[in-house]
Amino acid sequence: MNRRLPAEWEEQDGVLLAWPHAKTDWHDTLVQVQKVFVEIARAISRYEQLVIVTPAIIPAEEQLRRAGISPDRFTLYRIPTNDTWSRDFGPITVYENNQPVLYDFGFNGWGLKFAAHHDTLVTAQLAAQGAFGKNTVRVPGLVLEGGSIDSDGAGTVLTTTKCLLSANRNPHLDRHSLEQTLGNLLGVKRFCWLNNGSLYGDDTDAHIDTLARFCPDNTIAYVCCDDPHDEHFTTLAAMAQELRALRTIDGQPYQLVPLPWPQPCFAPDGHRLPATYANFLIINRAVLVPTYGIPQDTAALETIARLFPDRETIGINCRPLINQHGSLHCVTMQLPRGVLS
Repeated sequence: MNRRLPAEWEEQDGVLLAWPHAKTDWHDTLVQVQKVFVEIARAISRYEQLVIVTPAIIPAEEQLRRAGISPDRFTLYRIPTNDTWSRDFGPITVYENNQPVLYDFGFNGWGLKFAAHHDTLVTAQLAAQGAFGKNTVRVPGLVLEGGSIDSDGAGTVLTTTKCLLSANRNPHLDRHSLEQTLGNLLGVKRFCWLNNGSLYGDDTDAHIDTLARFCPDNTIAYVCCDDPHDEHFTTLAAMAQELRALRTIDGQPYQLVPLPWPQPCFAPDGHRLPATYANFLIINRAVLVPTYGIPQDTAALETIARLFPDRETIGINCRPLINQHGSLHCVTMQLPRGVLS
């Protein structure tokens, strides 16, 4: 069977969002966080469809309409959720003989850290309500979060050992077995593993979408700490060395583009938050970039704009999101071409 895991910059039908509500971790900052979601939804709706899950249809619909988002640009599904990190419980789509197949991997709250009994059922309930039409949905019986892998669309996946080999995800599979199993499911020929790199405040065990991302033309954008006094300096320097050692499928080094290092952001209780510019979302004809209201935002937007010269670069203030240790890419999941049509 000819299977392929597409790159994020390939054509999409839409993006999945899980709307924040009072029973999520956002209950104390719900108004501010819903404003962030409205801005994300507004930007996405300019280019493609929105699929939104929420336990309460009317409040979400009213917020979207007040924001001027046309009703023909979004579809709401009444589905209960624990939280809003759809990157990690949404479907992962492959092309099988050029037809989309959606995988409903298990989601266990990033290795049993948080409740996920509603979130892990979202993909199945979307399928049951007809969101994906007649497309095939499969349940592989493995735990896998979308933020833990990044694809170049040509058979190579970038990931981290700290996350994928976590004892609380798929303890019955060692590295070799996991490569074989996921390689077959996703049509992946090569896994590029990073042993180093993580952000303080991160709950995901070093998701790759917080650290390094494939971009077109054999390019990898990565977080780079240029402050030797910063607590991240040593591990991110080691990660950069690993990236320099990686080779493309043709045996050539990747073009590496460092992303600006954001000044530290802290929660009210003083712990450091995982601000990262690697958590951008690529959609049709645009790239949405998280910003944090700090001086490095401008340089980050300029850097990512150079990586995607054929797309509009749109900054979204995600400072409220990192209070719960995630950012823009984490709250979205792209639905590739054919998934909705």
